[in-house]
Amino acid sequence: MAESAEPRRELWIMGVTPESGRGDLLASYLETGKYDCRIERYDNLETGRPLGIVLDISPFSDDGWGVLLKIKGSPKTCNIPVLPVFLGALGTIGGVFPVAGFFMLPVDEQYVQNRLAIYGLTEEAETWDLQAMVVSRSGEEKLAKTIEALGFGVIKGYTGKEALALASIHPVYMVFCSHMLSDMSAFELQERLRLDPYSSNTPMFVLIKDNMKEGEKLAMSREIAHLVRKKQLTCEEFLGYLRRRE
Repeated sequence: MAESAEPRRELWIMGVTPESGRGDLLASYLETGKYDCRIERYDNLETGRPLGIVLDISPFSDDGWGVLLKIKGSPKTCNIPVLPVFLGALGTIGGVFPVAGFFMLPVDEQYVQNRLAIYGLTEEAETWDLQAMVVSRSGEEKLAKTIEALGFGVIKGYTGKEALALASIHPVYMVFCSHMLSDMSAFELQERLRLDPYSSNTPMFVLIKDNMKEGEKLAMSREIAHLVRKKQLTCEEFLGYLRRRE
């Protein structure tokens, strides 16, 4: 008798109340792309095995930022990929933010090194003179030393504008950025880096605090609201982000 095929792992839609209907359009897009998906709650995550999570972090979400902190703060779920999206009040898809990943502050050096190795980002560090950029108001010295230990040079920027200026004269291999800078969010910095052909494909890791207050969560959600399109993304446009992440 032939062995049964392993069940296809699903993408979970989170940060959305199932009965609200706000995740229906997103689910239909994923199904069109032949992804198995369902709207789920965080409470079911540790016993489930999703391929990844599509997370609403808009002001209309069901505590999207709180869900993200729980996911990345638990050893059982922190390695699950998360794709942040902005869903409108009626579920329209206004924005997608394809960051390479998230790291909690203060960083765990061994965890950072392990994840970067799994992503395949450390293989050429000893062969080539590669630069990584750390963008943070504090400089994140512990993170900088962790990256240097892997063989990368470190360039530091303390604001989004400074990071953009540095990236224009110093090609960087990857970027680590605090979720909120004094002049812009990490998501805005990523959007602006993507406009430059030399940095359009540079992976960005977002640094998040483990004790983000409710006011900070709301401020972040509102900060990204001006990045979204007035016209919703088409199915083809949305699925393009998933293809680039595979």
